[in-house]
Amino acid sequence: MEPRRAIRFYLNDNLVELDRLEPDRTLLDFLRLDRALRGTKEGCAEGDCGACTVLIGRKSDDNVRYAPANACIVLVSMLDGAHVVSIEHLKGRDGALHPVQQAMVDTHGSQCGFCTPGFVMSLYALWLTRPDPSVAEIETALQGNLCRCTGYAPIVRAAQAASRYGSASEDALNAGRAAMAARLDALCDGRRVVVAGERGLSIVPADVDDLAAVLEEMPEATIVAGATDVGLWVTKFMRDIAPVVLVGHLLEEIAVADGRIVFGAGVSYRRAFETIAAHIPQMGELFNRIGGAQVRAMGTIGGNIANGSPIGDTPPPLIALGAEITLRKGGARRVVRLEDFFIAYGKQDREKGEFVESVAVPLPGPEDLFGVYKVTKRRDEDITATLGAFRVRLADGAVAEAVIAYGGMAATPKRAGAVEAALVGRPWTLESVEMAMERFGEDFQPLSDWRASAEYRMLAAKNLLKRFYIESVEGPSRIVRHEMAEGG
Repeated sequence: MEPRRAIRFYLNDNLVELDRLEPDRTLLDFLRLDRALRGTKEGCAEGDCGACTVLIGRKSDDNVRYAPANACIVLVSMLDGAHVVSIEHLKGRDGALHPVQQAMVDTHGSQCGFCTPGFVMSLYALWLTRPDPSVAEIETALQGNLCRCTGYAPIVRAAQAASRYGSASEDALNAGRAAMAARLDALCDGRRVVVAGERGLSIVPADVDDLAAVLEEMPEATIVAGATDVGLWVTKFMRDIAPVVLVGHLLEEIAVADGRIVFGAGVSYRRAFETIAAHIPQMGELFNRIGGAQVRAMGTIGGNIANGSPIGDTPPPLIALGAEITLRKGGARRVVRLEDFFIAYGKQDREKGEFVESVAVPLPGPEDLFGVYKVTKRRDEDITATLGAFRVRLADGAVAEAVIAYGGMAATPKRAGAVEAALVGRPWTLESVEMAMERFGEDFQPLSDWRASAEYRMLAAKNLLKRFYIESVEGPSRIVRHEMAEGG
């Protein structure tokens, strides 16, 4: 079947077809410069401030699932078969403000107004599915939006008041989901998409087998899933990323069986959350601190692993749980322990043309204690200074097995082998833990940077182990003994 030579998606109410497209064109630039839709603002250009928030809808069964996204780091080439909703969509036909907008006005939720469109879009995404949200739900929805003049209390009040101005069920986006699902379905023709630009190609594989074929043809291509990392290569480092292979529509399966969860590498944090929270609640808490809602909707578990960052949030707890990844090249697959995948800074056990297909995560057993902690300068939406993950299996009060992994302490996510050895065979007591803490220097020689000094990282890492012990014997419930889920 011949490839289709145009990217197709809906922007608000209009079909967009692009047969020429630069592989590094961001959605923000497309909206503001190409379509003169300037309500979407550029703030940080790195997915951190939320001023550029839009909604991106994708077909899910017979419906459309909408999620907030940072237009500044979303590539236009990622949007084939999607529905993009910008702030302009909220403008009423009779000139009236949308209920979320009117609530922002009446609660004085805006001062300078630069960040306001992004806040409105985040609140709109929340209001569509949770018209009567709790304060905790509102705060979670706004983690990815920064305001430096209004303060958040009026914005929270706006979120609480929005439903007094109109019914979410009658909103045009909710009322039109079935019709938009049919439109998006008509765009999906099962063909590979190849679009050229002056700086190279953008390729959207038809399916996973086609992805494998594309990467065999172009092993040097940049694989883009959610672009939460690659987007910054474009906006901050001005890197040439062509050709790009877009995989955000693939590898989205989740299965729970035989005592483990298997995630397709393309599963986003948002989609994984319900499963993670149900089976490994400590990681659910961690997931709610990965970026903001916009990043969690786009970023993927496989991408967080494949980019090999030493401060990626998911590798340490996945290593502690004994996760394995399946790598695929063409029709061949191989399984690698996640801890063995990371070789050195910027180097992983992945051949050219090979990609992460899935991640298998064993569930903690009934004798396991498990915990994970993230240390950052600010609590929400911040990059990790150090992150510790711990799994200890006890037998008759003694440590039968200890797996301890850290991020931010070395050039890769890394196990604390000497600390583990100091614990195994000893009683699970504070004295044993404090003796093991003396072994950290054998495992790690952290660096100083703008996030934290080497001394702070080492002290924090040691104290996380002590915290894990204290909470394992005294509470709170973050550290719990796991009973295997039925069927798992």
